[in-house]
Amino acid sequence: MPVTKPVYAVTNRILAALPLTDRKRFLSACTPVELAHGEVLAEPGEQISHVYFPMESSISLLTPTIDGHTSPKAGLIGDEGMLGIHLILGVDVSPLRAVVQCPGQALRMDIAPFLREFRASHALQQELNRYLYVLLTQFAQSAACNRFHVVEERLASFLPMTHDRAHADAFHVTHEYLASMLGVRRVGVTKAASSLQRRNLIRYSRGNVTVLDRRGLEAASCACYAADNATYRRLMG
Repeated sequence: MPVTKPVYAVTNRILAALPLTDRKRFLSACTPVELAHGEVLAEPGEQISHVYFPMESSISLLTPTIDGHTSPKAGLIGDEGMLGIHLILGVDVSPLRAVVQCPGQALRMDIAPFLREFRASHALQQELNRYLYVLLTQFAQSAACNRFHVVEERLASFLPMTHDRAHADAFHVTHEYLASMLGVRRVGVTKAASSLQRRNLIRYSRGNVTVLDRRGLEAASCACYAADNATYRRLMG
């Protein structure tokens, strides 16, 4: 639902990197919205009507299978990115399912003004082209991670990714959601989360996660978390 208060500060890093003139013009066409946990923003094969730039929220990208199940996560979008990047390739149909993971504020923009701003701003073109590369790299890294790394390492990697985008030490993720994100049964999530909890890295109860030892959690994760961050820093600064 729309948020009535104006945007005084832009915490989305793509938009914050734009020159002031470009950023002001872009923001004038945006609407601040509050995204709710579990809200579906896009479905595969459907035309999209808006793009989203998360500021305090995060969005999971998923690929539902033909039999109705959900594959492990393809990607995660927070204040470092945007939903709808495929529009810059001239495609207005969503390739993935987009679901709000962490609720919070985002900027929403209609497709027509977004494409107009994209054509008008060389700085925006550069930022989004780089981000598209980062997201494609994340997809490839995620596919390899799901295939080769054990559940506990993958959970220990996924939680810092969520922690980064939640901007808080405590956030809500259910067993069902984690099982869907990791592509495993709930019992696998329970076993992995219990192990991390026994090591005093997290506290997990009824879908509420509290990160107790961030460095320890990163040390327990597979190398994919560090690889994703290194790619982002190298390309986006």
